[in-house]
Amino acid sequence: VNWDSQEIAKRIGADHPNREAKPIKRILFDSRQFSMGEGQLFFALVGKHHDGHNYIEELYLKGIRVFVVQGISSNNLEDAIFLKVEDSLKALQMLGKGIRTSIDPRLVAVTGSNGKTVVKEWLYRLLAHQAKAYRSPKSFNSQIGVPLSLWGMPEDTEIGIFEAGISQPHEMHHLAEILKPRFGIFTNIGSAHGEN
Repeated sequence: VNWDSQEIAKRIGADHPNREAKPIKRILFDSRQFSMGEGQLFFALVGKHHDGHNYIEELYLKGIRVFVVQGISSNNLEDAIFLKVEDSLKALQMLGKGIRTSIDPRLVAVTGSNGKTVVKEWLYRLLAHQAKAYRSPKSFNSQIGVPLSLWGMPEDTEIGIFEAGISQPHEMHHLAEILKPRFGIFTNIGSAHGEN
C-alpha cells in the first residue's frame, strides 16, 4: 500500500495537522521494531502490561515523525504528526479494513487451533503460479497481526491467503470484519478454542 499520513488519517477517522503529509512505508507497534529510515508510523497501543505512548519521545529522537495516539500529544515534538484516535488498536484495525476494501482480492481465511500456518503455506504454493497471490507473513493472525499483514499486501494481489487466530472471546468477529473472506478453512478446533 502506498498511503501517506493524510490518507491514513482519513482511513482511521483522525484529523491530520495542517502540515505536509508524510509518506508511510512501514507500520510499527513495538518500539523494538525500529529500523533506520524515513516513512515509519508508530501506533501507540495500550495493553494490560504496556503503553506505547511511553516510547514516543524515544522513537521521535530516532527519527519517527508520525504517531497514532489515544488523545495525547507532546508539545515539545514540533514537527511530529499526531493522529489522535479514541482507541489505537481499533484504528489499526480500521486501517486494515480500508486496505482490504481498496485492494479487494479473492480472500481465503485459515483458522483453527493448529495447522493454520502450514495450510496457508500449502495453499500459497498451490495458487501462486495461477494468480498473483499473497499470504500473511509468518504467523501474523492476531488482532494486530492481521492489519499489519494487510498493510504488506501488494495492490495487484488477486488472491490473498490469511491466517485468523483468537486468544479471547469475540475476537474472531473483529477479524471477520477486517478480512471479509470469500472462503474460510477450518483446520481443527481443539479444546483450547472450543469455548470461544
